[in-house]
Amino acid sequence: MRPLAVFDTNILFSWVGWKGKPYQCVELARTGVVEGVTCREVLEELAEKLQAKLSFSAAQSLATVADLLTFLRVVPITGQLKAVRADPDDDKVLECAVQAGATHVVTGDRRHLLPLGSFQGIPIVAAAEFLLAVVP
Repeated sequence: MRPLAVFDTNILFSWVGWKGKPYQCVELARTGVVEGVTCREVLEELAEKLQAKLSFSAAQSLATVADLLTFLRVVPITGQLKAVRADPDDDKVLECAVQAGATHVVTGDRRHLLPLGSFQGIPIVAAAEFLLAVVP
C-alpha cells in the first residue's frame, strides 16, 4: 500500500519557494510515489500566505493551488475537530488526515504539531523523516 500523506500549509508553502525536503515530499505526490491529500481550508490558507508573504498576485496564488489540485486529492472536513488548543488553525490538518485515512501528516510546525508525535495513530513527521520512511 502506498503512503497517504497530508502536507500542512507550512510544507506546501515551502514547496513553492524552495527546493529542499518539503519540495521533495510534495513532488513524491506529484509523481505518484505517495498519495497526497489536502482540504479546501489548507489550500485557502496557502493562497493567503503566498499573497501575504511572497507577494503573489491573486492569479499566481490561484495558479499554484490549481497545480496542486492536479495531484492532491481534496477531502471535505467539517471543522468540528478541536485537538490543538495552542493553535486551532492546526486542527484542519489533523481532521483532514483523519478523514482521508492518512498514513502520515508531514509538517514543519515544531511548536504545535511535531510535539504531538501522532494523532489517532497517524504519525506526525517532519519532511526529512517522511522521506526516510517512504523513499527506498
